[in-house]
Amino acid sequence: MACDVASVDAIQSVGCWILDNTGVNLTILHDEFDRNRFISGIGMTIYLSVVSLFFSLIIGVVGAWAQGSDFRVVRWLINGFIVLFRNTPPLVQIFFFYFGISNLLPYIEDADGMRAPLLTNVQWAIFSLSLFAGAFNIEIFRSGIEAVPNSTKEAAAALGYTRLGTYIHIVLPLAIRVCLPALNNNLVNLLKTTSLAYAIAVPELLYASKNIWTDAQNVPTMMVVLLLTYVALVGVLVWAMNAWERSMAVPGYGQGGGR
Repeated sequence: MACDVASVDAIQSVGCWILDNTGVNLTILHDEFDRNRFISGIGMTIYLSVVSLFFSLIIGVVGAWAQGSDFRVVRWLINGFIVLFRNTPPLVQIFFFYFGISNLLPYIEDADGMRAPLLTNVQWAIFSLSLFAGAFNIEIFRSGIEAVPNSTKEAAAALGYTRLGTYIHIVLPLAIRVCLPALNNNLVNLLKTTSLAYAIAVPELLYASKNIWTDAQNVPTMMVVLLLTYVALVGVLVWAMNAWERSMAVPGYGQGGGR
């Protein structure tokens, strides 16, 4: 099977050479349309990961603080939220929000005057993934908060800090240093879980790859590429999180404290 391209760039030339000499049909190199689809899929995966990561961290920070509330109802609500989202599969949660809750919300008119759902599939994916990862982040931050000595909190109170001020300025910075390894693992899992957005037609990496191998009939090749791409994405995230952990190391707090 020859690569019939009249005028190619450097990337296409490499793809054509691989196809002509090895028979490996790596269309993301020699076919510009497939390459753009694949790059777009990577971009969507990164977008889902970054936005969901951001909101899940906010949920974790706020939820961990609310767990120490003086109001029993607030504590019950937070614990119920954790139980619900930790004990149900993330794919079921995505389906619940996209096919269940979405149908209960009012519709809007798009630019063409057609009925459109209030939230898009991408927005529902972000919403669901953020809640799923946030439930775990609450417990992770809680463990870090409990590792901060009571004497530190008492000293802050003696200096006139409120409960919220103590949490923001003293407890949380120390707690983050303690829980960074566990937080690292949860954020890596969140990046991998973004592939479940494929189920509601979000054009992320898995969805784009599936469309490419369906059109080009190069399933084994694209599966290898897909696997290696996720390895690279997770590797970058782990490197960034480890760098953050080293930069925040404080002697006496967390695994990085003695290094």
